[in-house]
Amino acid sequence: MSQNKLNIVVLLREACDPQPPVRLTADGYGVRERGLRRIANPADICALEQALTLAEAQNGSVTVVAIGPQRLDDLLRLALSMGAQRAVRVWNSAFKGGDAFADARLIERLVDIFKPDFMLSGHRLIDKGADPALALASAKLGIPYVTAALSVESIDGEVEVLRKCDRGARQLIGTSTPCTLLFEEGCCAPRYPTQTGLVESVEMPIEVWGEADLGLPFCELGGAGALLAKDRCSFPRQNPQRVVTPDANLPAFERILALLSGGIKPREGKLHNVSAVQTAEMLFDIFAAEGLVTGSKG
Repeated sequence: MSQNKLNIVVLLREACDPQPPVRLTADGYGVRERGLRRIANPADICALEQALTLAEAQNGSVTVVAIGPQRLDDLLRLALSMGAQRAVRVWNSAFKGGDAFADARLIERLVDIFKPDFMLSGHRLIDKGADPALALASAKLGIPYVTAALSVESIDGEVEVLRKCDRGARQLIGTSTPCTLLFEEGCCAPRYPTQTGLVESVEMPIEVWGEADLGLPFCELGGAGALLAKDRCSFPRQNPQRVVTPDANLPAFERILALLSGGIKPREGKLHNVSAVQTAEMLFDIFAAEGLVTGSKG
């Protein structure tokens, strides 16, 4: 670890509030901005709290970075009021329409510029799920990264991260710096900004970096550098099952069973209630028809 002041960078992102209804644009390629409520991604705020705690324990500094338009200044000022020392917003019209690969290239450049000991962010976006951009950037740079992190400790240059595993298990792993840590939502309780911090954050400057400040060619940014083209959006089509009303002539016990089961019957061609031997024979017939197996069933 660097002998100088510990350098921690936190990537903050906004997310769409899942509570209000979302409406698509007329062309079906995006979400309507009108009536859309945007909030700070909760997992990123937890990562910020972990960064502030680590910086206080190790005499470090926290820089918050957001990639997006001017409305993200409010999110950055919230981070400043909580205790971050520096805020940078990166945005240019060339960044629009990018995919995870293009975003990873942008984050990779930011890591090259800041050269942090720790790069922190949330593991998941509340509205989109997993965001692989940070992990892709770290992998390309050869920096170790830990997903689903719950806490981090750094003692005498040794970094220990407690992470969440399947079925509620916990795993304690060691890593080296620089490293990227992606924290789970709810891993800690973020602090509330003080009134003094809120007032001071209004006067603190927010640096705005554009395409020229990053030194990246236009062809590698946004939609021009994306590998996956945008497709039309659509809501999941409802596919309700018909519920059959129990026959009044049936005995009471059978009517109760029908009501408790919801009256839903297996769709024809979807479910086969057969024995294990018959299942094996049917699978063999399918494999044989596809040319995957040869010979007889015996």
